Amino acid sequence: MIVGSIAGIGAGLAAIAAGIGIGQIGGKAMEGMARQPEIASKIQTAMLIAAALIEAVALFAVVVAFLGTKSV
Repeated sequence: MIVGSIAGIGAGLAAIAAGIGIGQIGGKAMEGMARQPEIASKIQTAMLIAAALIEAVALFAVVVAFLGTKSV
């Protein structure tokens, strides 16, 4: 019972961390594009790749958190 609650907390923390990370990437990318609009396409490409990697790590963390609930 308590293990499921801990897994839920772990999954929630992973989602929060991913949201914060993607927010930071988006903000810094907008700042970079405002400073150097001529390379906006390169910044946007790098931003999308980084956001996808963060989402993949967050999904992996959620799966690991729920796999930890499996009793032996």
